[in-house]
Amino acid sequence: MPAELPTPSQLSLKQARRVALAAQGFNGRRPPATFTSSHVTQLIERLGVLQIDSVNALVRSHYLPLHSRLGNYPQKLLDQVAWSQGRQRKLFEYWGHEASLLPVELYPLMRWRMQRASQGEGIYQQLATFGREERPTIARVLQAVRDQGALGAGSLSTRQERAGPWWDWSAEKHALEWLFAAGEVTVSGRRGFERLYDLPERVLPSSIINHPDISEADAQRGLLLRAITALGVGTEKDIRDYFRQDPAPAKAGLAELLEEGAIEKVQVQGWKQPAYALPALKVPRKITASALLSPFDSLIWERARTERLFDFHYRLEIYTPAHKRVYGYYVLPFLHNERIAARIDLRAERAAGRLAVHAVHEEEPGLDEEGMHALAANLRQLADWLGLPDVLINCQRASAARLRVAFLAQGLGHL
Repeated sequence: MPAELPTPSQLSLKQARRVALAAQGFNGRRPPATFTSSHVTQLIERLGVLQIDSVNALVRSHYLPLHSRLGNYPQKLLDQVAWSQGRQRKLFEYWGHEASLLPVELYPLMRWRMQRASQGEGIYQQLATFGREERPTIARVLQAVRDQGALGAGSLSTRQERAGPWWDWSAEKHALEWLFAAGEVTVSGRRGFERLYDLPERVLPSSIINHPDISEADAQRGLLLRAITALGVGTEKDIRDYFRQDPAPAKAGLAELLEEGAIEKVQVQGWKQPAYALPALKVPRKITASALLSPFDSLIWERARTERLFDFHYRLEIYTPAHKRVYGYYVLPFLHNERIAARIDLRAERAAGRLAVHAVHEEEPGLDEEGMHALAANLRQLADWLGLPDVLINCQRASAARLRVAFLAQGLGHL
């Protein structure tokens, strides 16, 4: 049984880590004999948001946080709850923490953001300008969606020249993105990674569409409370970053939640800023989870909080020139026994049927033998989940040599 805090307003750093890991779903992980969609939806409801990113060096990023917590679940279960039609639809896409999948219950809490977007606020300046100056194009595209439904930008484009880089959008793509931000269309499904847009009332449950309006202040407070629940403990900046809320309303909302007794203020050892948590906070016993983490995992996406919690400095180097990278192109932190104990540069080399380990970097004081065996087991599990028969350790560091030994000792396959 978890032990209650001896002093509710104080947390040691170790306690804060345990609270955070438990809130993020890393405690008591036992993969079920058979996965169902409820395993996926319950976890996403707990997290509140899955960030979407286009990088596919390993697998699309929104699939990875579930794997880190559930193990080898079928990816089709996430597709089902995210993009199927009818009662199975449990998620919607919107700007939560960047582009995100969110539980449909949060849709009413996002309407204020949609209303602001329709007025050109809180969106990219180029898109806001388009919204003001290209009303006929927007109206034409919205009518096409009404008439035809589930349309991608490519099927609507009237441009004659070939598209340039990804930011070189057609007028129709701009219109769809403006309508999406304003809540006048939503994502019905995906074709490959291309969004297909339709009217919200043809995609989302009627109970969500017809939900009574929520004031912006109440919606902001609701999101703050969801963020605190998902984080376990966090500073004001940590909490508002979870759903990308602005400082002024976040500070006001936290003050109101504190006054109502919905949250409590907590002092975490070594943190300069006060933190917040749910009342009657309980600290779990030691958490023994081991997991490879997506660079976009909600446990670590707020980099300053990651440093405060785990003493782990992490920056994604995808856009860093190759000769300036320190750790690699697509580096996954490795969580082991309440530490982020290593970082691994990974690539799914699908044509060759292998998971390639391009670099292994241990964090001080390093991984002991049990930790290295856990890393090997996690890599084998990840390869199996991705349908890759082999694991290639393509690194000459001493850490990689120890990893090879761990693979061979456990009989985990070809290297």
